[in-house]
Amino acid sequence: MEFKDYYATMGVDPAADLKTIKTAYRRLARQYHPDVSTEKDAESKFKELAEAYEVLKDEERRAEYDQFRLHRNDPRFSEQTHGYGGQRETGYGAGAHDFSDFFESMFGGHTARGRRSALHGFRGQDLEMEVLLFLEETLNGQTRSISYQLPVVDELGRQVSETSKTLNVKIPADVADGERIRLKGQGVAGVDGGQNGDLYLIIRFAPHPLFEVEGHNLHIVVPLAPWEAALGTSIEVPTLTGKIALNIPSGSQSGKRLRVKGKGLAGKKETGDLYAVLKVVMPPKPDEKISALWRELSEQVAFDPRTEWEPK
Repeated sequence: MEFKDYYATMGVDPAADLKTIKTAYRRLARQYHPDVSTEKDAESKFKELAEAYEVLKDEERRAEYDQFRLHRNDPRFSEQTHGYGGQRETGYGAGAHDFSDFFESMFGGHTARGRRSALHGFRGQDLEMEVLLFLEETLNGQTRSISYQLPVVDELGRQVSETSKTLNVKIPADVADGERIRLKGQGVAGVDGGQNGDLYLIIRFAPHPLFEVEGHNLHIVVPLAPWEAALGTSIEVPTLTGKIALNIPSGSQSGKRLRVKGKGLAGKKETGDLYAVLKVVMPPKPDEKISALWRELSEQVAFDPRTEWEPK
């Protein structure tokens, strides 16, 4: 059955007050009334307008429609609201105005109390919030205190206020950036005894001054002096748990990656690795003595780094 967007029909915002809705109805009714209008399909548009106004001018019907409009794509809501209307008998003049099947499916043949009962047991809204973690905090499970604003709703599911809520939450060691942690029943309260919604924590890793994250692996840029890259050396490299010794092979080039197994982030199956990305860094502008040594080296070493440019 086709959903009817009554707010679009009236050309008003869903938050519009009753005065705005009445003003829009009077203006559009004059425009589309079949007796005076020259608009194409004026009669059908006038019927759609009358139907929309019939719902939006009534506080209770509008509240019920708002709930359906907001949650109509939730399959749990669809199951509870399926079959509205029954006998197509209505106390709102639907027959006189020839209202749509959508209108009658929601309001036909129901008293106010009967319509409200269709909302019994409706589940509350889910909430989301981001939790920022430092990389070092992901190595071991921890308990984090989180606070958030929880909407308070009335018996029709409309938000009437907010309240602050604080929870102590266990954050596991193997979380990943962007992972969602579900806290069951910590969302918005259900309507008329329905289940509460859930709260979803979205994990975000704080930027680190040394490490880049790729899945559960870490990357760190390791600066080397030219002679360290040429001759090879052993240096200390930081990890999330302290420094380790890293052997640099002789003849290393910028961009070479050295893998350190098990020094990345904790994972659900195994711990990630640390990749040391080598970067050869030239010393500051040399003085005359250092320049003489570079010239001597250039004369003794037959090396052209641009041989790959030559045609083969």
